[in-house]
Amino acid sequence: MPGGPASPDQNLAPFLIEPLFVGRIWGYRDLRPWYDHIAGQGTDPIGEVWLTGDECTVASGPHGGQKLGEIFAAESSAMLGDGTPTPGQSPLLLKVIFAREKLSVQVHPDDRMAQKYGQPRGKTECWYALSSEPGAEVAAGLRPGVTMDDVRTGIERGTLEQSLNVLRVKRGDMVFVDAGTVHAIWPGSILLETQQNSDITYRMYDYGRPRELHVDKSLEAMRFETRAGLVPPQVLDDRTILVDVEYFRVERLNVNGSRASTTLPGPGEAPGALSYLFAAAGSARLSGGAFDPVELPPRGIAAIPASSPAFTIEDCGELDLIRISPRWPRKPL
Repeated sequence: MPGGPASPDQNLAPFLIEPLFVGRIWGYRDLRPWYDHIAGQGTDPIGEVWLTGDECTVASGPHGGQKLGEIFAAESSAMLGDGTPTPGQSPLLLKVIFAREKLSVQVHPDDRMAQKYGQPRGKTECWYALSSEPGAEVAAGLRPGVTMDDVRTGIERGTLEQSLNVLRVKRGDMVFVDAGTVHAIWPGSILLETQQNSDITYRMYDYGRPRELHVDKSLEAMRFETRAGLVPPQVLDDRTILVDVEYFRVERLNVNGSRASTTLPGPGEAPGALSYLFAAAGSARLSGGAFDPVELPPRGIAAIPASSPAFTIEDCGELDLIRISPRWPRKPL
């Protein structure tokens, strides 16, 4: 039975989060062997597995059975630490994307535009290729020289793909997609997506599927030049930084049998901050004197609250451990 809510003054130990399987018409019915999940009869295929959505269920610890968003609201200081610009709110949404068909060509607004239309934040994101088939591609940005007329004509005639900057992706690649980037995910890869906690998508073109398009807002949101593209890894002694930008840092950690939690903060990162540990492959055990061991399964995720007591990460076999941590951009002057 889940225990009662912890006191805000107490440390909040690491805990598992149950994945949320989200139906998308372009997804798969059977996610095995990645997840032991098959879409039910009469439901949409599964295109996204939300790992840290507000509606995801906490799967271990004293808050087991509660929604993740409720934990951030009730235990803001314990989860995020003090001084965060959006206390009580989960800053990141992490997903695994399973694309059997092409997603729409789309764009996300930045913070300023999202707030103009009554939303708390925009959506900058990145994609880490957990797996890829030979020749797998995604699109990130517009080709040099593309004009507004080209974009409008492409939407009207169904030729918008011709204006996109296409990237070949292989396992282990990281693609950064900042807000305002026209982009598309195509079949052939399984992607770990890290993004601002927002689900705002403006569809520009959807291959004739009967879904709403948002042409006017997408044209308002898009930028002809962005920072989107493949990000070269930064290899350090104890980790590989995959991307480090204004909203998030994503890195692969060297565990080498075991690793102390005190070594998790990377360069320029203060101790005592929220992070997530995702097992891209293999499994791990998180153990400490102040809490029961947490078993992290393949493709499982654990939240590490800012107030977490010290613990040890143990590699339980073939572990490929990804650490994701939020960052907050400086407010404009």
